[in-house]
Amino acid sequence: MLQDLTFGRLENEFAVKAPASDDILICVRDNHVLIRRHEDDSLELPTVGQVNTALWEHWDEEPYRYIFKMQGKNYFLWMGEAGDCPDFAYEDMRSLRQMQSKEVCFAVMTARHLSVWYRSNRFCGRCGTPTVHDHKERMLLCPHCGNMIFPKISPAVIVAVTDGDRLLLSKYAGRAYARYALIAGYTEIGETLEQTVQREVMEEVGLKVKNIRYYKSQPWGVDGNVLMGFYCDLDGDDTIRLDETELALAQWHHRHALPAKDDGISLTREMIRVFEEGREPR
Repeated sequence: MLQDLTFGRLENEFAVKAPASDDILICVRDNHVLIRRHEDDSLELPTVGQVNTALWEHWDEEPYRYIFKMQGKNYFLWMGEAGDCPDFAYEDMRSLRQMQSKEVCFAVMTARHLSVWYRSNRFCGRCGTPTVHDHKERMLLCPHCGNMIFPKISPAVIVAVTDGDRLLLSKYAGRAYARYALIAGYTEIGETLEQTVQREVMEEVGLKVKNIRYYKSQPWGVDGNVLMGFYCDLDGDDTIRLDETELALAQWHHRHALPAKDDGISLTREMIRVFEEGREPR
C-alpha cells in the first residue's frame, strides 16, 4: 500500500530541526503541491535550496516545520506561500496516486494532513488566543489558557461486504473519483468500529451484515484519516437499496470476475485483491 516503503523506513518521531539546503521541502497550496513530473511520469519534490521562499510574511514564526525522516532524508513543510521554483509546478495531489513514486505520494499526503491542521488551529478554540508551536511534541499550545491541540486524525472504515463468492463493489456519487470502491464512512461519536461497519452498510446499500472481522489499517493523510479495513458477511436479503446521495451504484461481483484490480496504493484495492485470491480473513 501507499505507506509500504520500498527501502528504509519512516521515522516520524517529533523533532525541532533547522533545514539544510538539500533537505526536501513540501509546499502545499490548498489541495495542490509543488512538484516536478518527469518524462517517465516519476515525481520529484524540491529541496529547500531550490525553492524561493522570499514571500514569507509571518516573521514571528518559523517558516519551516520538520515533518519526518524517510529513507534517510529529512522532510520539511513550508508554512506559507512558496515563491518561484524553476521546473516545478503546483499539481492537484489527488492526481498523484501512482506506484512509481509512491514514497513521494505518501510524503505529500502526510504533509497536507499537517498543513490543514496547522492552518485550522492558528487560534485557540477555547479562548481565541493565537496558538504557539510546542518544542517537545507535535502539538499547538495556547499560551493563555493552556489548551493543548494535537493533530486531528479521523477514524474511518473500509468495508468489504461478501456473500460467498460475491463481493459488493460501489461507485461514489458526485465525486471526481469514478472507479470502483468499497463501502466506506467515518466513525461517529460513541460508536465502535464494528457499529460503524453495520451502520454504513445499512445507510448506503440497505443491507444487514454479520461476522465482522478486522483486516488492516492505512493512514490517508490527504483526508486526515486513518482507514481501518473490515470484511463482513451478508446477513439475509441481498437486495440493494441504494443511497443515491452517497453512491452512484452498488453491485455484486463474482470473485473471479472483479472489475477492479490492486493498484499497490490503497487499502481498498488491496482488500479487493485479497478477496479475489480467496485469502480474506474468515
